Amino acid sequence: MSLSTEIATPYGLSWGPAWQAWSVVFFLSRVAANAIALWIVDGLWRSVWVTPQGEGAVGTALVYVLVALVLVLVNAIVKPVIKVLALPLYILTLGLFALVVNATMLEVVSWLTSATPLGLHIADFGSAIGAALVLAILTALISIPFRAARSPRGQRR
Repeated sequence: MSLSTEIATPYGLSWGPAWQAWSVVFFLSRVAANAIALWIVDGLWRSVWVTPQGEGAVGTALVYVLVALVLVLVNAIVKPVIKVLALPLYILTLGLFALVVNATMLEVVSWLTSATPLGLHIADFGSAIGAALVLAILTALISIPFRAARSPRGQRR
C-alpha cells in the first residue's frame, strides 16, 4: 500500500503536483500582469513612478517585476485582512471602498520599497486612488488569457 501525495477536494480536483504547478503559473502570471500594468501606469501618471535601476531595459524591467512581486504579496497577505476589517464600509459604499483599499495597498508597497534604491513612489493619496483604478482595470485585462486557460471547475483545458 502506498501513500498518495494528492488530496481529494469537493469538485474532483486534487491538491497534488499538477495543482501546485498551476498555482505557481498563476502566481507568476499575476506578477507579470502587475508588472506590465505598473509600467503603463508609470507612463500615464507623473505623480506615480517607479525608480529604474541602471540604464538598460533589462534592469528597468527587473525593477517593475520586483515591485509587482511586492504588490502581489501585499495583496495576498495584507489585503484580505483589510477587507474583513472594512466590510461595513464596503457595504455602506456598495463596494466603492475597494478603490480606497487598493490605493492603500499601493501606498503600503510604496512604503515597503522606499527603503531600497528601487521602488514605487506615489506623490499623494489622490494619485494612488487613480492609479489603483487604472491598475485594477489593466491587470484584469492583461490577465484574461491566463484566466481563459482554466475551466470553470479550476482544471486546465
